[in-house]
Formats: sequence, C-alpha cells, structure tokens
Amino acid sequence: MSLELPNSYREILLGVGENPDREGLLDTPKRAAKAMQYLCNGYSKSLEEVVNGALFTSDNDEMVIVKDVELYSLCEHHLLPFIGKAHVAYIPTGKVLGLSKIARIVDMYARRMQIQENLTRQIALAIQEVTGAAGVAVVIEAQHMCMMMRGVEKQNSVMSTSVMLGAFRESFNTRQEFLQLIARSN
Repeated sequence: MSLELPNSYREILLGVGENPDREGLLDTPKRAAKAMQYLCNGYSKSLEEVVNGALFTSDNDEMVIVKDVELYSLCEHHLLPFIGKAHVAYIPTGKVLGLSKIARIVDMYARRMQIQENLTRQIALAIQEVTGAAGVAVVIEAQHMCMMMRGVEKQNSVMSTSVMLGAFRESFNTRQEFLQLIARSN
C-alpha cells in the first residue's frame, strides 16, 4: 500500500471537520486505504489470468446464460458504490467458458471505477474476446448509492443497462429468448 493513500484519507477526515486523532478514527485512514485497494483490485488483474485457460471444446451451439451474478462497484463520478447483479449470455461456436470464469470476469471489471454503462460493455466485449461467441448479451441491474444517499435520494431506483453483440443484436428472437429467460424468477 502506498504511504500516501492513508495520509490522503487523513486529509479527507480533516477536510470534513473530523479529528483523525480521536480514538474511533485513529486507524481509519489505514483501514479506508486498504478497503479502497480491495474495492479497486480489478486494475491488477488481466483477462488472460482471470480466464486461466478455462476454455473447453464443445459441440454446444445453444445459448449459455449465467443469471444473478452479484456485483459491487464504484461510480467514477462520486466514488460511491453501486450494487447489483449481472446476467450474462453467449452462444458458443466450438468453445465454452468455465462457469466460474464468467463471475470472475464480472468481478474483475466491477472492481474498477467506472459508470455502469461502460461496465456492461466491458464485460460483453471480454466474453466475446475470450469465447469468439456468435453473440454475447449482458444486462446489469444496480442500485447506485450516489442516487440514493445524496442528490435526489431515490431509495427504490434501479438502473438497467444492456449490451447485445452479434446474434443478440441481429436477431430479435434470440434477444427475446434471453430477456425472457432472465426475467423468470428463481
């Protein structure tokens, strides 16, 4: 951990009118710096190391869907969390991706600062790059603390974003099948 990061948190505490030397805050700058490093650990990972060769030959050419992959990310505008779930689908063309790798790809990109729209696209493009799929679809539904805790303070708002590539963009029926399957309750 950079020595400057805890000092920066100390300055933030001073800036909001707190006393960083009081008992409850003595170690807060170090803890906050450590938490921020964890929340942003996606920067230290690459797609290649996350996938780790878990791509397997398969004759399957039907849609593969992983629903409700929880995600936690930070909005790049306010550094406040957004929390939600991703639904990821792809249509294999001779290769399938290890199941846990989809969740790991979601985590890798979620653990970086960005907006939800870009996160959705990053995940879709990564799945496309790794699998060479005939199509990839990603939908993310998330609640944003920057909208709930400040600003308009709308507690029940949920933002949905989607990216459709290949067959999911080109075929209404394929897109509809995906959207219907993720809409079904568990």
